[in-house]
Amino acid sequence: MSGRAQLMWDEAVTGYDFGPDHPMDPVRLALTRRLVDAFGLDREVEVVSAKAAGDSTLRLVHREDYIEAVKAASVDPRSADGAYGLGTMDDPAFAGMHEVSALIAGQSVGAAEAVWRGEALHAVNFAGGLHHAMPGGASGFCIYNDASLAIARLLELGAERVAYVDVDVHHGDGVQAAFWEDPRVLTVSLHEHPRTLFPQTGWPEETGAASAEGSAVNVALPAGTGDAGWLRAFHSVVPELVADFRPQVLVTQHGADTHFEDPLAHLAVSLDAQRAVQVACHELAHEYAEGRWVALGGGGYAVVDVVPRSWTHLVAVAAGREIAPETVVPEGWRQEVFARTRQLAPARMTDGRWPVSWKGWESGYDPADRLDQAVLAARRAAFPLRGLLA
Repeated sequence: MSGRAQLMWDEAVTGYDFGPDHPMDPVRLALTRRLVDAFGLDREVEVVSAKAAGDSTLRLVHREDYIEAVKAASVDPRSADGAYGLGTMDDPAFAGMHEVSALIAGQSVGAAEAVWRGEALHAVNFAGGLHHAMPGGASGFCIYNDASLAIARLLELGAERVAYVDVDVHHGDGVQAAFWEDPRVLTVSLHEHPRTLFPQTGWPEETGAASAEGSAVNVALPAGTGDAGWLRAFHSVVPELVADFRPQVLVTQHGADTHFEDPLAHLAVSLDAQRAVQVACHELAHEYAEGRWVALGGGGYAVVDVVPRSWTHLVAVAAGREIAPETVVPEGWRQEVFARTRQLAPARMTDGRWPVSWKGWESGYDPADRLDQAVLAARRAAFPLRGLLA
C-alpha cells in the first residue's frame, strides 16, 4: 500500500454554485485549494482529478427518477421539480447542476477506490461531504450524496465493515438513511440538537433498523457547546465504537460549521478543536482500519475566516505534515483573499485556543450537565445494542 495521501481536486467543482445570495459560496473551495498550495502541501500529496460519477454509480444510492429530475433541471433550471427538493431556497436549480454534482461525487468515489485498492493510504475531498441528499431528493444544499456513494462503492468492492463519523454541526441524515438497514455500515453523527437545527433529525433513539440495530449512533449536542464539551462528546463515544466495530475503512465528514463564527448554527467550537478531531480521526484510522481513511468536507459558511483554514489543516493531517496552530498564514494568500472577497483574511492558523483541553468520560459524568446528558443518551440508546456498556 502506498503511504502517500491523495487530494481529490478538479477546479470545476467550484461550479457548484447556487447563486450570489446563497450561503454555500464556492469561494470557500477555491480559497481552501489556494491555501493548501500556499503551504506547499501539493508536494506532500498526490493531487488527483477523478472522473464524474456515472449513472450506474449514482444509482448505488439514488433513485433513477431523481437522477433524471436533476438532469432535467440542469438543462432547464426553470423546469426544476420541487417534489424532488429541486428549485427550492435551499437547493436552487442552476445550469450544469447535474454535471458538477456528479463531479463532486466522483471525487469521493475516487477517493474510496484509491484507499481500498491501496493506491493511497488517505484521501481527502474537501468539496464533498454533501450528507443531506436523500435517495430520492435534494436537501440542505446537497444534490448527490457523495459520502453515501463513496461508502456504497466500498461495499461494492468487497468491504465488509465501513465506519462513517460525521462531525458537521448538522445531522448526517442522508448517510444514515442510506444505510439504515445495513449492518455493514456504522454511522456516527455528532451534531447540534434537532430541537434547534435543521434537519430536525439525529435523536439518540435513532439507532438503525431491526436488521441493523445499533448501526446508527447520534450524539445531539446542546446549542452553545464549546471546545471542551465537543471534544468530550467525541472521545466519549467515537473511539469505543470504532474499536468495537473494527472497520476496514474509516470515512469521516468534517463540516466546519461547528465553529463559533458560523452564521447558520449555534455551537461554539474553535478551529483548534476542529483540528484536534481531525488528528483523532487520523489516529483512529491507523489504530483500527490499517490506516485506510477517506476524509470529506461538508458544511461551513464562514467562507473566509474558517473554512479554508480548517480544511487546510485536514489536508495537512492526512499528508502527515501537520501545520502548527500558531503558524502565520502566508501573506500571498491573504492578499488573494482580499482581492477576491474584499475581506481581511485571518493572520494565523489558530483561534488562539491551542492546546485544547477536555475531560474523558472515564473521569465520571455530571447528570445535571446538559452536555453529559447528551452523551449519556447516545450511549444508553446505542451501546447496549452493540454489546457495549452504556
